[in-house]
Amino acid sequence: MKRKSALKSTAVLALAIAAGSIVSASGSYAADAHMQQILERGVVRVGVLGAFKPWSFPAPDGTMQGIEIDLAQSVADALGVKLEPVIITSANRMQFLEQGKIDVIIGGMYDTAERRKVVGMIEPAYWSSGPTLLTKEGAIKDWKDVAGKPVCGKQGVYYNKMVEIEYKAKVVAFTGNTEGKEALRSGKCVGWLYDDASIMADLASGEWEGYEMPVSVLFSNPWAAAVPLEEKDKALGAFMTGMAYRWQASGKLIELEKKWKVKPSDWIAAQNEKAKWDTSYLEAN
Repeated sequence: MKRKSALKSTAVLALAIAAGSIVSASGSYAADAHMQQILERGVVRVGVLGAFKPWSFPAPDGTMQGIEIDLAQSVADALGVKLEPVIITSANRMQFLEQGKIDVIIGGMYDTAERRKVVGMIEPAYWSSGPTLLTKEGAIKDWKDVAGKPVCGKQGVYYNKMVEIEYKAKVVAFTGNTEGKEALRSGKCVGWLYDDASIMADLASGEWEGYEMPVSVLFSNPWAAAVPLEEKDKALGAFMTGMAYRWQASGKLIELEKKWKVKPSDWIAAQNEKAKWDTSYLEAN
């Protein structure tokens, strides 16, 4: 009973913080230096990838837009401060967090054990991605359709062998993405095997008319928001944990899929159901 009560208290605190009540939270959270600094500054600086459509990319007027920008804006709104998106890259995002150039990362970052040694990964994850296919419309309807056929892939990715063994495809691996996708355009293979987030970005670019992503993602690699490592168990980490639960339970991620015309994810739908169940269970117990 004591464990259940502690679990409920932790979840309620996180959800209360996410609802924007950080100032009225317990003294230790409200007085936390980093969170207080954000509130006094009146700005939360969120690191986002700058050219990752539809997650974060420039609008015609030069401002940033996309799924992760909308999530970042919800963070700012819950805190009652302004949002400052800061452009990051895959190479510098964790360094920016360590150096204090940003407060939070919401930038297409896989949650891995190695990264958890450097930054405070937030649970639950807010998105996921995994290997799938880019094909001409109507060319492929099911993974079993690639049996015995050439599939373009990238050298060094671990799922090439899995697709060869499980689905009997003949993977033709290229050193770079450009070469592999051009081979698809020229008819040298029936599909481009790669991460679905990158394929969705290609389809959203308008440069792949007549192509589609027709098959399911083979497995999910979770994407997590992150805070400085030392903030993971302090106010900022608790606040972002609450935000992540709210994104899942409220259906916000499903709404963003629709808004940005992203193919619905089975993973997001499942996470939404799980988060709704967890929240109702805690409220009832």
